[in-house]
Amino acid sequence: MNQNIEPKPAALFVDYENVYYFIKNRLEDQGKATDVTNELIRILRAKLQSELGLPCILMNAYADFDRIEDSPMAPLYLMGVEPHYVLGTDHKNAADMHLAIDALTIFYTRPDIVGFVLVAGDRDYIPLLQHLQQHAKRVLVVGFVQNASGDLIQIVGKENFLDAGKLLPEGTVLREPVAVQVERPKAPESFEEFIRTPVPVNSPFKSFRKLESEQQRKALEIMLTHFGEKPEVWFTPYLNRLRNEMPTLEEFERKAIISSLEMAGAVAVQKRRGEQYDYSVILVNWDHPDVQDLNP
Repeated sequence: MNQNIEPKPAALFVDYENVYYFIKNRLEDQGKATDVTNELIRILRAKLQSELGLPCILMNAYADFDRIEDSPMAPLYLMGVEPHYVLGTDHKNAADMHLAIDALTIFYTRPDIVGFVLVAGDRDYIPLLQHLQQHAKRVLVVGFVQNASGDLIQIVGKENFLDAGKLLPEGTVLREPVAVQVERPKAPESFEEFIRTPVPVNSPFKSFRKLESEQQRKALEIMLTHFGEKPEVWFTPYLNRLRNEMPTLEEFERKAIISSLEMAGAVAVQKRRGEQYDYSVILVNWDHPDVQDLNP
């Protein structure tokens, strides 16, 4: 440990499911995702103690571990990390809520713990981070820059954000997910031809008109680039992506852009039944000329 840094006890909270699936979706050998995730935690723990003077005396990991192949629970126990089982759903796991509750419990019951380290990049953690900062706790966030919320990084400060990509085991290479090539319908000869086509009675799309602004086109391009291979786009991950790539907009402006895409008939927003909660998805109108133009 750096001799000039006085050790200060810290607590480590890992949104394991978030990190695991990010790594798995980008590994050539997906069967190694559990080992890579565990090793990342091990490397992080050593870095916190030796370089930053934050020995982790309490470590928790949160996930629906039944869903994860090659269960990591035993290796986590051996590292001193306590796994917390969280029942997940197909659209959103509840790890963020459990993690936040436990972090606040530690904050109020363990005044000896000075540092709080969160391995997560979700914007939902911002209120927790702000609360800890306001009470003079040292807060660090560890996440993959490609997946971390720009708002979250701004709140915690770049100097307090550690890129998880630099903590991977030596030789680990993460690739961008391979987009699935889907055959798209042939585009109309002109926009006039497109809008003359009646909207089918059972169509989810409200009306047909051309996009009017560059912001609308950028938002649509972000959707096609990051979610174009999916038959349905989950609303919350897409909104998180807009927060990252259009950070100068207010939250209501981002949601207004999605509404404008829907009114133009480029997308449709629908509700779906979940195991515990309903959720929203976005359907892309592959017949829309602007969609065809951005996704030739």
